[in-house]
Amino acid sequence: MPNVVGIRFKSCGKIYDFEVNGLEVRKGDRVIIDSEFGLSIGNVAVDTHFVENPVKELKKILRLANAEDLCQKQENEKFEKEAKSFCYERIMARGLPMKLVCSEVALDRKRIVFYFTADGRIDFRELVKDLAAKFKTRIEMRQIGVRDKAKLVGGLGICGKELCCRLFLTSFEPISIKMAKQQELSLNTGKLSGTCGRLMCCLGYEYNENEGASGRKVPLETVIETEKGELIEIIDESLDTLTPALTSCPSDQKMESLPPGQEKKDEQPEGAATRKRKRRRRHRKRFPKKSE
Repeated sequence: MPNVVGIRFKSCGKIYDFEVNGLEVRKGDRVIIDSEFGLSIGNVAVDTHFVENPVKELKKILRLANAEDLCQKQENEKFEKEAKSFCYERIMARGLPMKLVCSEVALDRKRIVFYFTADGRIDFRELVKDLAAKFKTRIEMRQIGVRDKAKLVGGLGICGKELCCRLFLTSFEPISIKMAKQQELSLNTGKLSGTCGRLMCCLGYEYNENEGASGRKVPLETVIETEKGELIEIIDESLDTLTPALTSCPSDQKMESLPPGQEKKDEQPEGAATRKRKRRRRHRKRFPKKSE
């Protein structure tokens, strides 16, 4: 059972497990890791814990980040802006139907990743040749969705606060229009869509999976024990799910509770429809049959 810590590379990204490798690390420390992307700085988000039978072989932490690594990261941020501006120029020069979002550089500058959005597949082979000739390193192009773009760029929602995916959401859950119907919201796509153009993630915050498609809650049975030691079974359900025998009272009791003069109004709908039908039949004109 190796000692494992959870490391996050971005402020609101996923947490990955890495082996401690005999180092003393605590939550909040910055460490250097050799990942698939290359050398990068990560923040320890989960303290040391044991993992039994890991699914795949875990990579190890190289060392703790020092002042030189932090300075290198600041220089890489400036380099990322230069790489993004040059890539944007080449995209416009070649007329590629793609939108550049951002760029990311490894700590040792052995790899540069460019994130972009597009409606379909893009042939960017010539673009990669231009970038490789300029920066003399490995170039990687990654196409992302509109939700990932909003997570990287950020922005403000209709509530006036920063986007949830930028603040605390680590992954995107599926959002459907059924969630808005259950909450009795206006089914207007303009009001239900976020900055990314998709349904807002906050629609799933108040969504109750225990409610069915008709909006009725599924009864939840609980058993509590009183002070005397008696067990009482409580069924938590709405009035819509109760049977008619429980919700309706006897007819004689209902007649007594009603004020005088209202009894006839309650009885009227039952026979009024049949009377109207009879009158219509009675006054219906019958034309004589034509003689042959």
